[in-house]
Amino acid sequence: MKSELLRAVLLGGLLGVLHGVSVKAGNVVPNFTRGTVTSDTTSTTTVVETIHQIEYTTGTSYSVTGTNITMPSNPGPNTNYSVTNPGQPFQFSETYLGPGIASETWIDRTTTINSQTNSLSVFTQ
Repeated sequence: MKSELLRAVLLGGLLGVLHGVSVKAGNVVPNFTRGTVTSDTTSTTTVVETIHQIEYTTGTSYSVTGTNITMPSNPGPNTNYSVTNPGQPFQFSETYLGPGIASETWIDRTTTINSQTNSLSVFTQ
C-alpha cells in the first residue's frame, strides 16, 4: 500500500512538471503561389401536378330571354311562352341550373426544370 502511494505521488509530481513545459508551434508556410477551383453542378427537377376542380351550386338559377316572345309577369320553369307576332322572326332561350355540380375542370401538367451552375475561383498568395 505504501509503495502504491509513493508511486502515485511521484507520478503526480512528474505530470505537474510536464504540465508547466511550454510547447512552441512552428510557422506553416504554404507552398503555392496561385490556384483555381472550378465547380460544375447540374440538376433536373420534374414536377408532376394534377389539379381537379369541382364547382357546386346549392340553389337554383333560371333565366329566359328572347325577341318577339310574350313574357308573362312571373316567368319560371314550366311556363308557357308564345310568339307575339306569328310569322315574324323570333328568338327564345331558356336556362335552368339546379343544385349540384356546375362545372368540373381537370388539369394534368408536368414541368421539368434543368439547372446548371458553373463557378471558377482564382486565388493568389
